[in-house]
Amino acid sequence: MPRSKKGKRGSSKPGAKNGVKGESGASDDELTSDVLSHYSSASEGTSVLDENTGGEQVDELTAQEETEDKLKQCIDNLMDKSAKTRLAALESLRQAFSSKVLYDFLTERWLTVSDCLERSLKKGSGEEQAAAATVFALLCIQLGGGDESEESFKMLRPILTTILIDNTASIAARQSCARALGMCCYVSAAEDGEDLIKSLALLESIFTSSYPNREGTLPTPKPGSSGLHSAALLAWSLLVTLCPASRLSVLLGLHLPKLQACLQSSDVNYRIVVGETIALLVELGRDVDEEFEVEDSESLCQCLKSLATDSNKHRAKNDRRKQRSIFREVLHYIENEDFTEEKIRFGVESVYIDSWMRRRIYDAFKEILESGVRHHLQFNPLLRDIIGLGPPIILDATVKANKISRFEKHLFNSAAFKARTKQRNKVRDKRADVM
Repeated sequence: MPRSKKGKRGSSKPGAKNGVKGESGASDDELTSDVLSHYSSASEGTSVLDENTGGEQVDELTAQEETEDKLKQCIDNLMDKSAKTRLAALESLRQAFSSKVLYDFLTERWLTVSDCLERSLKKGSGEEQAAAATVFALLCIQLGGGDESEESFKMLRPILTTILIDNTASIAARQSCARALGMCCYVSAAEDGEDLIKSLALLESIFTSSYPNREGTLPTPKPGSSGLHSAALLAWSLLVTLCPASRLSVLLGLHLPKLQACLQSSDVNYRIVVGETIALLVELGRDVDEEFEVEDSESLCQCLKSLATDSNKHRAKNDRRKQRSIFREVLHYIENEDFTEEKIRFGVESVYIDSWMRRRIYDAFKEILESGVRHHLQFNPLLRDIIGLGPPIILDATVKANKISRFEKHLFNSAAFKARTKQRNKVRDKRADVM
């Protein structure tokens, strides 16, 4: 894990203060393209060394300096008066933060970036708020869950909360804030029981509005509300994986029956999220109590079977196919504890997604990092620690020729994840006193 360092203010490049562009005069699109191209060229030789080293060497130091100059310009542009310029800067930072590990660069600038993001969240349009919340989630992942990440979360959590509960705010902004709140709490405040309780309660206040009323009738969803409920439920389920056994028992009793009713939602994507959440909660319940049983499991399985074989013509073909696939998996797990294992390859390594908890964690990072998730699996110490991969691996041609077998890697990954789970359970026990 990277060492914790104190952030510094005033790291802007001279001549580019207060939102005024530097002397380069580059357009926003050119700036984004330049940053990404520098990342591409600078990262080609950083992971696995090629056997043929006689070619022309890339001046990595120069490339890194040029990249940092571009990033400094993007940070300066976050304070520009033009909304278009700020949005372009946020998009550049989003792409940069998701495609590269920038811990050393950001330890001296995290406070400046946090200040700029807070300003965008407070004063920006809905589009700018959504973009700023996403960049903030990426910033916390970049900072590795250390002191800087915790301080940044404390700074921005109030405004994230304000936007999330504001019924007049943009739906896209509220969804982005829900995802950011879940990820940043998971990364930055995982061992803080009080922060965890507050975040869980806040997210619950969003998606429980989709629960059936006293008569057992599901409310008619408002435009865009299903997407917001899905984002809040996914963020909540990520944080539930951190809860101690005593808290899990309460949450299972409170939410499982209500979530079963939500399987009848008219929105296919929300139904799928609800189904996956039910599977996760049942898995967590079985982890803490081998004799755990789902209340009215027969009714639940009947509902899952119906969704797994749904052939209603009024649903889109792709929606039907996706729904049937997911609910077959959920049904098989509820009935037989079977889980469809998935293998994720990155570089010369691979990781096995072999549980609903592991899938929820991986999917949460993938949703934020997008196509950059494999790069972060290779090089980001935080994500590698969470998944149970150990320190980043640097291979030369000799080591590359002696790769371990698939089965050996599978055993190693499984053992590492189990060890991490035991360690997190110890932390859960500590949090139980607070919760």
